[in-house]
Amino acid sequence: MPEHLELQQLVGGVLQGGVRHRSLSWLQCSCPYLGIILATISSLFFSLCSVIVKGLVDINPIELATFRFIGVLLPSIPIAIYKEQSFFPRGKRIILVLRCFVGTTGLMLSFYAFRHMPLADASVIIFSTPVFVAIFARLFLREQCGMFNVITILLTLVGVVLITRPPFFFHEDSTSLVDEQVIEANYDVWGPVAALSSTLFGANAYVLLRALKGLHFSVIMTNFGAFALVYTLIVCYYLGALCWPLCGSDRLLVIALALFSFGGQILLTLALQFEQAGPVAIARSADIVFAFIWQIMFFKETPNVYSVLGALLVVSSVVLSGLRKWALALPRDSDLRKRLKFLVIE
Repeated sequence: MPEHLELQQLVGGVLQGGVRHRSLSWLQCSCPYLGIILATISSLFFSLCSVIVKGLVDINPIELATFRFIGVLLPSIPIAIYKEQSFFPRGKRIILVLRCFVGTTGLMLSFYAFRHMPLADASVIIFSTPVFVAIFARLFLREQCGMFNVITILLTLVGVVLITRPPFFFHEDSTSLVDEQVIEANYDVWGPVAALSSTLFGANAYVLLRALKGLHFSVIMTNFGAFALVYTLIVCYYLGALCWPLCGSDRLLVIALALFSFGGQILLTLALQFEQAGPVAIARSADIVFAFIWQIMFFKETPNVYSVLGALLVVSSVVLSGLRKWALALPRDSDLRKRLKFLVIE
């Protein structure tokens, strides 16, 4: 999800002070895989958010995004106050607003995709965001985009095509032109369009966050939550979707959505304190595994062979990107880096 990408750019900025760092070191020594475990649990929480969005069919997905942003904003404010951070620092305001806009738009589009696509398919497409970051980093930040990035991008694009299966590429067996026209008419193109658009907005959010890496995460989250809350409320008003959820399970699930959102982001923050960004990115691929499980368990939708193959290609690209990031962070004389030398070649 786009709103938690900044956490990967702000490692080390959350906990300060010698005592707290010693506590982190003690925990890491007692459980060397703690970062991976926390990242996996974070993926579980985020995947449950997707289930709630898809399951609450009586509530507009944009309105659900509003409740999720409340879950982002409220806990971030006291953290920023405790850290004595400026809520809207000079010199970063334009980038902050741009980051808030692309992040909010990306999340609203992802919620729309969850509602109008199979859960696993939407999750795979949206999860491919880190792979596309290389394109925008090359365009806007002039970062290198070598052959490795080109290969992972191509693998991801092929995987996305297999998942979305546009009718002009994939013609199902039909006995007549009428049957073929019915198939194309039943194809909801806006779900895949929303998922792909969410991916592009998320990639741009990632690039903008690289320009904000000096800010404390609570400042970015507070601005993001406040901007997104106003933005989604305006959109809901114009869509006529501004209404209070029904009593009973709907309200409980909305509260759970906000809690899972905050819990997932906090766990991801902690995971990045204990582990490098590369292994955490690999562990986050568990989100896709959870999505397939929830799709079968809750919605009784069995993924077809195209979806599985597409998911494997996208996951492979993300895992390779995570391994490369990990290998580049290792010392040059490290034996592990030497074994992963094929990943560090441009």
